[in-house]
Amino acid sequence: MSAGSRAHSCRPGRLQGLKRTSCCSPARPRQAGPRGAADPVWKQGTTNLRVHWWLTSLIRMMESSLKNVLVVSFGFLLLFTAYGGLQSLQSSLYGEEGLGVTALSTLYSGMLLSSMFLPPLLIKRFGCKWTIVISMCCYVAFSLGNFYASWFTLVPTSILLGLGAAPLWSAQGTYLTIMGNTQAEKAGKVGRDVVNQYFGTFFLIFQSSGVWGNLISSLVFGQTPSQEAIPEEQLLSCGASDCLMATASTNSTQRPSQTLIYTLLGIYTGSGVLAVLLVAVFLEPIKDAQRKREGDEGPPFWSTLLSTFRLLGDKRLRLLVLLPMYTGFEQAFLAGDYTRSYVTCALGIRFVGYVMICFSATNSLCSVLYGRLSQKTGRAALYALGAVTHLCCIIALLLWEPHPRQLAVFFVFSGLWGVSDAVWQTQNNALYGVLFEKNKEAAFANYRLWESLGCVIAFGYSTFLCVSVKLYILLGVLSLAMLAYGTVEYLEAKAAARPAAAEQAKPAEGEETETAM
Repeated sequence: MSAGSRAHSCRPGRLQGLKRTSCCSPARPRQAGPRGAADPVWKQGTTNLRVHWWLTSLIRMMESSLKNVLVVSFGFLLLFTAYGGLQSLQSSLYGEEGLGVTALSTLYSGMLLSSMFLPPLLIKRFGCKWTIVISMCCYVAFSLGNFYASWFTLVPTSILLGLGAAPLWSAQGTYLTIMGNTQAEKAGKVGRDVVNQYFGTFFLIFQSSGVWGNLISSLVFGQTPSQEAIPEEQLLSCGASDCLMATASTNSTQRPSQTLIYTLLGIYTGSGVLAVLLVAVFLEPIKDAQRKREGDEGPPFWSTLLSTFRLLGDKRLRLLVLLPMYTGFEQAFLAGDYTRSYVTCALGIRFVGYVMICFSATNSLCSVLYGRLSQKTGRAALYALGAVTHLCCIIALLLWEPHPRQLAVFFVFSGLWGVSDAVWQTQNNALYGVLFEKNKEAAFANYRLWESLGCVIAFGYSTFLCVSVKLYILLGVLSLAMLAYGTVEYLEAKAAARPAAAEQAKPAEGEETETAM
């Protein structure tokens, strides 16, 4: 090959200004001359390629992480659109011989028992993804049991749902915590901030399930006759004065036709099946990736089984049990007492769905807002906001005498209740995931255990106490929970200050040694 042909086949192109030792040999960058030439083009091109590769990898990683968070969120949205609607209708549809109330009590009792041992065991055995899928199938079974509601169908499927509820929520919390910490590690961010943001995104989508579930039931049952006027005598026993006195029967309390019930159950069951398929097909099994990265086989069987109880040896967890317990208390009060003793008593049952839509919408919007605010304000400020809001609501509900002319007030209370509940839902999950990162499965199992216990206690005394007494119980539990939470924050701040003080002491000791010499 001639020199001319070599020069033609190895054109300099963009390599102008680079000194070549031979035609096709790697070019070396030219040193900056007296004119102060800029950085070599070759070096700039390599740097640009590296930056492009890094940005591309970061975008792909963020897209994968966000995709998994959205899959979990929309899966729970579809599942609890069905379950939330069914839960609020149990006592209305199946009031004969207390079947509906018994089903709910059995459900939370099963959840209480499963929280003690099932979540860590199932998550270690099947991974977060398939634990979620299996647990979702338990919810679908409960929807199917409502088609032929009886003691032999509702009670067993309620037990099954309760057994699957604790693993479902524990797997969800573990999955989002692992995903958030992994994303933070790769992006160079603080793990707590990313975990809070993921939980905020999840609850933004999840909490809207109450909107859709109540909207569907309101549209399907919208053909029932309008409600009669509420007697003044009944209004006197509404609100905090309600001590389970019998209320007048109205058209709105009558059972809908069986055709409408089957239509609603069909929609709810289809929504649950879609949730199962969505998670099974599109969710990444994070357990496998974590095993490859960590390179361990996991703890033994009995260690996993007993990890839920062993974690109670941690002083911080013993102090924090009141937070999930209060969550169970306040949710039971809203679903069982506020809707019955305030909304149904003063407005009628047809307004229950609309009031709960207001709660769910506010809860959903605040959830994503808190996920972002926590990065700037910290979780303590949000806990203070939730506590003060609920405190004001409890005091106001003790003093308020509900009346149909005060329609807007019913929605204001449900909206404010959603503002506070969003704090408990997002920050409690994030708090447990951050403080007990090495024992996430057991931590979230404990969370659901104490939350379920709160629900069981609240539903247990619901038929024996006046509403005013229940509000005082809420006030007491809230105060104790905030006091215990403040203690945990103090212990965490004190533990974080010790390493900093030790590092500051080392240079001082070194200076004293040099002075002595």
